[in-house]
Amino acid sequence: MTITADIYGGIKGREHVVDGPTGRVVTHEVGLNTAFVDGLTDFKADRIWSDERTLSASASDSLDLAGGLTDSAGAAITFAKVRAIVVKAALANGADIVVGGAASNTFTGPFGGATHTVAVKPGGTLVLCAPKTGWPVTATTGDILKILNGSGSASATYQIAILGNSA
Repeated sequence: MTITADIYGGIKGREHVVDGPTGRVVTHEVGLNTAFVDGLTDFKADRIWSDERTLSASASDSLDLAGGLTDSAGAAITFAKVRAIVVKAALANGADIVVGGAASNTFTGPFGGATHTVAVKPGGTLVLCAPKTGWPVTATTGDILKILNGSGSASATYQIAILGNSA
C-alpha cells in the first residue's frame, strides 16, 4: 500500500479599510497546504486511517493508535508517530465533540498534557498538523486518543482522519 495525502486549511480574507479619500485593501492570510508522500521521514507518511462515527449521549471513543485501528485492507495499524489529525463535527450535533483527555494511556501529542482537550463546535473542524517531526505514539502508555460527545442528551456524529508513520 502506498500513501499520498494533502493537509489543507486556513483563512484568507480581505478587509476594505476607509482611512482616506480612496481607502485601501488589507489582505490577511494564514494557511496550511502540506503534501505528504509515502515514507517515514519529514513530510512523509505510511499509515492513514479515517472513519465517520456516531456516539450516543455522553459516550466516548478511545481510539488506540498503537494497534487498535484497521486500515482499508483490514490490517491493524500501529502508529509510531502521528503527523496530522483532522476531526470534523457534524453540523446537526447538539453539543461539542471533545478531543483529547483520555483517562489513562493518553496520547498527548499536540495537546500539551494528558488532561488537555479541544472542543470542536457543531459544524466545526479541528486540523492539527506536524509534518516535519510528528507526535510520538507510545504503545500501552501513550496511545489512546479520546473523542467525547459533549451532549448528555443526544447522539453526535463526527468524521476523523489520522495520518502518520509506522516507525
